[in-house]
Amino acid sequence: MTIKASDLFVQALENEGVEYVFGVPGEENLDFLDSLRRSSIRFILTRHEQGAGFMAATYGRLTGKPGVCLATLGPGATNLVTAAAYAELGAMPLMMITGQKPIRSSKQGRFQIIDVVDMMRPLTRFTRQIVSAGSIPALVREAFRMALQERPGAVHLELPEDIAADTTEDGQLFEVKAAQMPDCNETQLQQALEMIRHARHPLLLVGAGANRQNAIPALRDFADKTGIAVFSTQMGKGVISGDHPNFIGTTALSSGDYVHCAIDHADLIINVGHDVVEKPPFFMEHGGTKVIHVNFSAAEVDQVYFPQLELIGDIGSTMKRLCIGMEPVAGHDSAYFQTVRQHVQDHIKENADDPRFPLVPQRIVSDVRKVMPADGIISLDNGMYKIWFARNYRAAAPNTVLLDNALATMGAGLPAAMMASVLNPGKRVMAVCGDGGFMMNSQEMETAVRLGLDLVVLILRDDSFGMIRWKQQVGELPDWGLTFGNPDFVKYAESYGAAGHRVAETGDFIPLLERCFEAGGVHLVEVPVDYSENKRVLIDELSEKTCLI
Repeated sequence: MTIKASDLFVQALENEGVEYVFGVPGEENLDFLDSLRRSSIRFILTRHEQGAGFMAATYGRLTGKPGVCLATLGPGATNLVTAAAYAELGAMPLMMITGQKPIRSSKQGRFQIIDVVDMMRPLTRFTRQIVSAGSIPALVREAFRMALQERPGAVHLELPEDIAADTTEDGQLFEVKAAQMPDCNETQLQQALEMIRHARHPLLLVGAGANRQNAIPALRDFADKTGIAVFSTQMGKGVISGDHPNFIGTTALSSGDYVHCAIDHADLIINVGHDVVEKPPFFMEHGGTKVIHVNFSAAEVDQVYFPQLELIGDIGSTMKRLCIGMEPVAGHDSAYFQTVRQHVQDHIKENADDPRFPLVPQRIVSDVRKVMPADGIISLDNGMYKIWFARNYRAAAPNTVLLDNALATMGAGLPAAMMASVLNPGKRVMAVCGDGGFMMNSQEMETAVRLGLDLVVLILRDDSFGMIRWKQQVGELPDWGLTFGNPDFVKYAESYGAAGHRVAETGDFIPLLERCFEAGGVHLVEVPVDYSENKRVLIDELSEKTCLI
């Protein structure tokens, strides 16, 4: 049976369970677009390829299935580069499809042509140009298989215009099989149990890799059964609830943070699901605290990370076996950790009700936490506020705080929130963006309105790139080169068909957010922020006193 190549490609995507394709097509994608029109897959047109890539990557993050995005050749493909890095470093399964000029004959010379496959090679684990229609089923299956490896990441296929319009009689699709992760070695597992039993002050670290559906219950059971104190990286927030009696807090910084008082006191860290791609939550030293690496892949040895024991295999299975082999250990002493936990909780409450206007970050985080239910989702762009939310916002459930601490790119917060809203109708979803990061992909407000989403976009306005100004201040450099002007955000939102609001006094913040959520639709809320509190992020000047509590 003869089948058109673009139809075969779309059927291969349907075979993989694809629900959405996000993108900005060009003329080279028109056959593929027409095939999509006649498929079960929903196409979501975005206003920029980067927004499409961020939405697709977030789909992968939230569902565990590769999100798919589409762009044309040349500038369309280059606009996906940041999204590719975002997904690859952040371990989000992402499939990128780009077009290309005809490869058998072309009358346009080198117009818009760059080597997209070679460009994507350093950013993906699989990138290919499709040179024959018959190869499509195998290449799509392999791309999806690679995207779903542990750790997940980005893949890319290039579909040239003439190949898309071609036909083939070789249209047999491949069976989709889920890969089985191997279990860790039994000898090493027993060694880990002995290390845990003989430790005096063990700590459990939860990283992004532990945020897998099969790993979360086993990890919680281990924490409950053993009573070992827990802390998380930024991307591990919510795997263990912030209200869990063993949970100390989240490392917002690599050092000099309140949680590091506990880390410095530990003699063993059970590191579950963290790797060195995410900003390190602690620094190892030779002769210092021992570390057990629990992950689906071996540790990438770094000058600040060189674990003494590695349990390599399926994280859920490993934690389940550790839980079965462990009982509460009388020799474990968590009294100091509980003191640190209380100290961190007291610190989070500081300035949480501060009446100053513009609002201080602690008040903003506290008020947002009050408005968001346990299953509400916040999506953080990248800026100074991300550190405040990472530290002060207690996540009650997995994937309720979406942030990027791997590539840490600006501009992802709004598209990620949009994807969360698409997948979670009825839940409260909020994008939290600085004015700098928001303006990098603010055009996607039109997409959000067109999709009929229920979404609140919170803009923290300081008319500058606030985190870099903070770094400038910490480095005792002149305050220079990082301020800018902004549009009237209320009118800007209204121009897209959204509702725009501006907080005029601190006490109006919570009531305004409640009205926005109750009304439904897309709302932008501008909040002026006072970042003078940033000097309190670092505790270097207080660390000795703090860690002797």
